Amino acid sequence: MSAARYDAIVIGAGPNGLTAAVTLARGGRSVLCVEAAPTLGGAASTAELTLPGFKHDVFSAVHPAGIASPVFAELNLERHGLRWIQPELAMVHPLADGRGATLSRDLAYTARSLDALGDGDGRRWAQFAGPYLRHFEAVRATMLSRFPPVAGARLLPAFGLQGSLEFVRLLLMPAEALAGEVLRGEGEVWLYGSAMHGDAPLTAAGSAIAGVWLNLLGHVVGWPSPEGGAGGLTGALASLLHELGGETRTNAPATRVLSSRGRVTGVELAGGERIAARTVIATTPPQALIGLAGDALGDSYTRRALRFRFGPQTIKLDWALDAPVPWTNEDARRAGTVHVVGSAEELRSALRDIARGRLPEQPFLLSGQQTIADPTRAPAGKHTMWAYTHTPPGVDWTDWSDWSDRSDRSDERERFADTIERQVERFAPGFRERILARHIMAPGDLAARNASIPGGDVGHGSYAMDQLIFRPVASLSPYSTPVRGLFIGGAATFPGGAVHGVNGRAAARAALREARIPRPPRLRLGRGAERAPPATGRAHRSAGSRLRCRGS
Repeated sequence: MSAARYDAIVIGAGPNGLTAAVTLARGGRSVLCVEAAPTLGGAASTAELTLPGFKHDVFSAVHPAGIASPVFAELNLERHGLRWIQPELAMVHPLADGRGATLSRDLAYTARSLDALGDGDGRRWAQFAGPYLRHFEAVRATMLSRFPPVAGARLLPAFGLQGSLEFVRLLLMPAEALAGEVLRGEGEVWLYGSAMHGDAPLTAAGSAIAGVWLNLLGHVVGWPSPEGGAGGLTGALASLLHELGGETRTNAPATRVLSSRGRVTGVELAGGERIAARTVIATTPPQALIGLAGDALGDSYTRRALRFRFGPQTIKLDWALDAPVPWTNEDARRAGTVHVVGSAEELRSALRDIARGRLPEQPFLLSGQQTIADPTRAPAGKHTMWAYTHTPPGVDWTDWSDWSDRSDRSDERERFADTIERQVERFAPGFRERILARHIMAPGDLAARNASIPGGDVGHGSYAMDQLIFRPVASLSPYSTPVRGLFIGGAATFPGGAVHGVNGRAAARAALREARIPRPPRLRLGRGAERAPPATGRAHRSAGSRLRCRGS
């Protein structure tokens, strides 16, 4: 073990890792946050992927849960440079004929767009959403809380018994069932597009709440992004951590969590450096935690953690553009996010293709154009755009661009990128003429940039109903592990993905609670039985100790 010693080490410097580190530092602990990548940020990072001067969010780009997060609000990150940029409209779902449904912070505006696609749909949506908007604080406390979600008890005084039961019913509903009750015209696809931010099928339990929650956020807080890119949020969190005396290190991949007699003792980094700590929080997927901690986690926990299922694979394109995207739908030109597929039947057709193992010829695209509201992301007069879409497993995404002999090679990456551009062109004729450069990240490329999204699963694990609630394992304390002092606090834990910091803070608070609770005596049975003396459980520095800072 090297001479370096901290009260706590956090593995991973994404939003959850930095939030966990901040929480520990505010609790008086000396903290080191180690990150394998060359830069901080994890899924909240920004880079010039296409051309110099064009800033692209590498992973997450639009953060409604971030601006709604009670964790970030409490940290006052604006004091550290965070500035939220709101597009005029949150989201638009255009149809091929130029019509479309709009998500606006103005409920009446949204209702009018839905009424135009189905008589009475806007009125029914307003009636359905109205109670949740009036009591949004109770809904937010339920959706953005740690496990167990005891904050859900606030639903009862807000909605009464019947309204609370209706909310539970909503949690269990498929999106198609809810649309059958509320959106009976062509606007049903507006809800489906939001539900597709998750991975539950439209006919499966849990898909309705995924779409409703995002659309409620759009009405209340919008779908904003940090000025200059997602890295602005990372910068604010890191600035706060350093102010509190915490430290960060990049290019420092953890290769092993060290433990002795059931208690964590530190972390080993690539190259063999060992750093001592009595608390370690890993913001990795559970499978990666098993790789770090090994047999110390025990057979039972390992079996349960290995059941954790990942979501669908993803491919992402980023473009540098000479001008804004020429959408036919006028609202789409003012929206930060555009869902591109067309009608509900066209969406279902794309999903059927993926289920059958085929790449769709007209895929569903989750796309964003942050430069329409944030000109700091591109040179003057220029723009950026990005698009994600799910892909089936088994596709050969090999990049043959560097091979001298490509005569017998088909580059699926380039072919499907062309397919995606043709899909955008259906709703924005002339789009391809405005492209200056494009950047492709296939599933393996996404995983190579961030080990926490294996297979390019940007959702950080499936959100099928069982895993929506029990993440990463079925436990009343899912942030704890069998190793005392070792916790897990990434997006694989409850309440799941999106950038909000709830998971990281929950893990850090669990660590702080454990440090205050003496370890119970351990009784060894048999001849010569002995009772191990209880540990104090205190970190090696008191809460009032001076924190060290080496910078980042």
